[in-house]
Amino acid sequence: MLICHSIGVRQRWMAGIGLRLPSPIGAVTCRPFTNLREWGGEITTPSSLTVRHLRCSPSPSTVAAQPEVVYEAVMGIECHVQLNTQTKAFCGCSARHAAVNTNVCPICLGHPGILPVMSESVLRKAVTAGLALNCTIANLSKFDRKQYFYPDLPKGYQISQFDSPLCHGGSLEAQLPNGETKRFGVTRVHMEEDTGKLMHSGANQMSGSDYSLVDYNRAGVPLLEVVSEPDMRSGAEVAAYASELRRIMCFMGLTEGIMAEGHMRFDVNISVRREGDQALGTKVEVKNMNSFSAMQKAIDYEISRQVGLHREGQGQRIVQETRLYDESTSETFSMRTKEGLADYRYFPEPDLPPVQVSDNFIEELQGCMPEPPATVRKRYLDLGLPVADVHILTDEKPFSEYYDAALEAGAPPKLAANWVLGDIMAYSKVQQISFADLKMKPAILAELVCAIDAGLVSGKIGKQVLPLLLQGQGKAGLKAFLEQKGMIQISDMDAIQSIVDEVLDRNQQQLAKYCAGKTKLQGYFVGEVMKASKGLANPKLLNEALNRKLKKALEAAGN
Repeated sequence: MLICHSIGVRQRWMAGIGLRLPSPIGAVTCRPFTNLREWGGEITTPSSLTVRHLRCSPSPSTVAAQPEVVYEAVMGIECHVQLNTQTKAFCGCSARHAAVNTNVCPICLGHPGILPVMSESVLRKAVTAGLALNCTIANLSKFDRKQYFYPDLPKGYQISQFDSPLCHGGSLEAQLPNGETKRFGVTRVHMEEDTGKLMHSGANQMSGSDYSLVDYNRAGVPLLEVVSEPDMRSGAEVAAYASELRRIMCFMGLTEGIMAEGHMRFDVNISVRREGDQALGTKVEVKNMNSFSAMQKAIDYEISRQVGLHREGQGQRIVQETRLYDESTSETFSMRTKEGLADYRYFPEPDLPPVQVSDNFIEELQGCMPEPPATVRKRYLDLGLPVADVHILTDEKPFSEYYDAALEAGAPPKLAANWVLGDIMAYSKVQQISFADLKMKPAILAELVCAIDAGLVSGKIGKQVLPLLLQGQGKAGLKAFLEQKGMIQISDMDAIQSIVDEVLDRNQQQLAKYCAGKTKLQGYFVGEVMKASKGLANPKLLNEALNRKLKKALEAAGN
């Protein structure tokens, strides 16, 4: 049987079986036909045969194939930054780690009649964060009660900021994996308090667990919530933004930034839409990402899940919900449906006055802010360091602090960077010691690299002595330590010349072979001189003295 795409033929043939045609397209082309389904569409017959979505099959040469629908992800991040203050946000309890449920009081436990008092250190750190993120600081803001029930929230509400945040309208620049830099908008930065910490037995969430325990030490610990604009389009962009935000918060001295301990918790809001559409799709919040690599995997999975549902025509199954990332399966799973703003019944906190921040206060903080990582990177590039070295040195604040202290002690920039990024960083990783806890002070490193640069110590000796220095030896001074260990490089030409003479006198046979044309023996003589000097001979002076002696030997042999 043939199917003819001539409009008139099709209409006559299909009238007998009650086919409802779409708009006519195509020229007259005929081809064998065995299956009505390859057309798609809707056909009605007396036996009620139905085939959905009829599309005629015109000649490929006359009508282009329909392009596949392209979807794009639209993402924003909410980051909770745990501030490294001594006390909690609204009471005098310690904010430091302690035995469970010991850092608590009637205020952070929400007892009747309590009155919170805002910590000034929290305000100072919040304004500093806003300035570091290029935000506008509000001269007047207020606190609100965010009300919901959960076992880790003893008051039944959380003190936060709703419609009058402290900081707004900022931005952050981050380098993407391809080397390009992208600017991301920061919607707001506001202050709030943390909840308690739930621990579940038999499951990773309350639902399905045998029982749950709660530690209220964390309740009332100060947080900053940093909310981005929905400017991210891939997991790589989200990870780049998040890692740069962490660097900024750490370089500003606002948090310890240890993600595994919950110092920075990232919630990513993900939606997908047809490329070119302006309306946003239904957003899904993804939590429980304890590293930047896990963040990228979780996002890539969630984007794939949502796009897959759209392609299957089941986009309605995407609901506003909170999903958790399971690192063991690299998948997300539903935790709960997401509340809307109305569900929290925000209203102004009656027990706290509005927050007033003067321009003088802002200027004072601006004048004493530490260098942000972007400024440090520029300074290192101006010193002539390679881009790759600069990014490693500024990846963690302790790296940068250690390197800067060595520079202040007089270390040559490039040589110091080589030692910090090479042997010292390797030692730190193997011993699992933070740069802040290294026993070798940066001033000792400066002495060492200056001695190498001046030729007082060889690079080889430096590598031999470094492990001893990293273990805390040599605190009295590098020179005295090297003299005590007999590791001062021999840079006296007369002393080196004497060692060369002794070596050549002991190796007359090899010297004769050298004079006979076996000039590769020069390397042998260098090794013997280094051995005789216990590796302390200055290599440059050694070669000068040896070359001079070998030249005389060749002349004496008539060569």
